[in-house]
Amino acid sequence: MHVPDGFINAPVSVAAGVAAAGAVAVSLRGARRELGGSAVALAGAERTAPLAGLVAAFIFAVQMLNFPVFAVGASGHLLGGALAAILVGPFTGVLCIAVVLLMQGLLFADGGLTALGVNITVMGVVTVVVAYALFRGLVKVLPRGRRSITVASFVAAVVSVPAAAGAFTLIYAIGGTTDVPVGKVLTAMVGVHVLIGIGEAVITMLTVGAVVAVRPDLVHGARGLSTPLKLRIGGELVDAEPAAAPAPVAARSPRKLWLTGLVTALVLAGFVSFYASASPDGLEKVAADQGIDKNTEEHAAAGSPLADYGVKDVSDPRISGGLAGVIGVGATVVVGSGIFWVVRRRRTTDAGPTRVPESV
Repeated sequence: MHVPDGFINAPVSVAAGVAAAGAVAVSLRGARRELGGSAVALAGAERTAPLAGLVAAFIFAVQMLNFPVFAVGASGHLLGGALAAILVGPFTGVLCIAVVLLMQGLLFADGGLTALGVNITVMGVVTVVVAYALFRGLVKVLPRGRRSITVASFVAAVVSVPAAAGAFTLIYAIGGTTDVPVGKVLTAMVGVHVLIGIGEAVITMLTVGAVVAVRPDLVHGARGLSTPLKLRIGGELVDAEPAAAPAPVAARSPRKLWLTGLVTALVLAGFVSFYASASPDGLEKVAADQGIDKNTEEHAAAGSPLADYGVKDVSDPRISGGLAGVIGVGATVVVGSGIFWVVRRRRTTDAGPTRVPESV
């Protein structure tokens, strides 16, 4: 759903850019809490920070894997807002998607640079807000447990995609550069992206489920969802009194999960992406069918050596695409990790040192 230059006029693109910048600014403040944490949530939050850059890189890799939507002759790819929000938190999730979109726009000429604000708003802010609000609502009413987290992840992800399609249609209705009835655009966009949302939901559910199965302590959306121990007293179930807190020990390192995730992202982007569907994605299909792509402008980074996810002067398409994917994953994890490290460090500096009780 990467909006190219020329779909939306300049005033609305600027306004969307201002809105996106505001959302990123708010997210930077919120991410300080999610990554640096208060004294209460410090243990989980500190271990989230190293994973945020990886989440951005993983989303970049999976977005290269367009899957076919045979019913409409199009393809779809992960948007990633729901996945990022559930794994590392909604504020950090917005930043993850913003980093991915920035890398795609600057390095790979994917998604217009003048439309960057539109793309961050639609693919980042809307998907994260809708998905995380729905996810939190569901986990409050579903039975506590890992299965509820995966079910809530599926529902939140499947709804977030047509919500993003509706947001794009609203922006098009205000600032579209072609004269196509908004009702036709809305029907086509939502119809295609409901189907794409199913693929998004499956990917999100499987990924969240896999991480929860091995390291539930690292999943932002799983914090505080453990089921309290029950005791049967006088024929009634009552909550057991919590055990005394053990002396602090070194937190389990997320290094193994980080390395596994990075290798997975590299394999997906460097090898599996060659087999991705070549059909136009949902927005491209609707734009071509409805005629809203008549004023598409050439991308400002069209001359990039990595434009269109290929390495310039490398003739073999498999090698060219694979190298581009590996470079993209590497660049995203470096830039993302750097940003999140700075955010977390600033939070730690602002909050001052946290006193850790001595073990006895």
